[in-house]
Amino acid sequence: MPTRPLHAMELEGFTGIRHGFYTRTGGVSTGIYRGLNCGPGSNDDASAVELNRTRVAISLNVAPENLLSLYQIHSAEALCVSQPWSADARPQADGMATSSPGLALGILTADCAPVLFADPKANVIGAAHAGWRGALEGVTDTTLARMEELGAHRADIIAVVGPCISQANYEVGADLRDAVLARDAANERFFIPSDRDDHWRFDLEAYVLHRLRTADVGVIAGLGECTYADEHRFFSYRRTTHRGETDYGRQISCISLS
Repeated sequence: MPTRPLHAMELEGFTGIRHGFYTRTGGVSTGIYRGLNCGPGSNDDASAVELNRTRVAISLNVAPENLLSLYQIHSAEALCVSQPWSADARPQADGMATSSPGLALGILTADCAPVLFADPKANVIGAAHAGWRGALEGVTDTTLARMEELGAHRADIIAVVGPCISQANYEVGADLRDAVLARDAANERFFIPSDRDDHWRFDLEAYVLHRLRTADVGVIAGLGECTYADEHRFFSYRRTTHRGETDYGRQISCISLS
């Protein structure tokens, strides 16, 4: 079965730019990793992960070694990329940008929000991993800054938030809510009460879109797809936790310059 990534119409139709928010479809992994698990940090069979990533690279028309992903640490760190690295030398960061053709920037997620960026006029692309902590600390802002260093202009940048956990399925405690409200009391609008005392439901996608909007990005969009609710198409860390499973797969979201 071929890979069947989701596409954002906002990123379609530009010469030399390819993207995809990949689902579980089209992979060779089995068991709890069933499908297109692209996470080298999982305990899945390494050869299966490598083959899954090769399939993604082929669909993007890049060499497998040029499909890059980071050692993600839930930070605001972002870097400029000009050449590939080996799988065991992944930089610790959560955002990246490039103007180099032939490279694909990949973000691994299993409930956090992947964000893909493109400035089609400057031929600069970016990608970010935005969990709640990285989003709060400003990973989208630092990714935009790295893109600007490479010649991008915010008014020309398109940013799309891919599949992530929805507010309906993202129950959080007071510690997370307090941290978000400490940054800006107006962030209260991203929370609704949960059924349990001292718990709320957080709208991660809406918060990331808000950060992009306040950063004056030219075009922003969100796919509105929930990773927790759709087991057939997406891996989910929280779903795995609720089931008491030992590990989980990671889907990949990519953007490349040809």
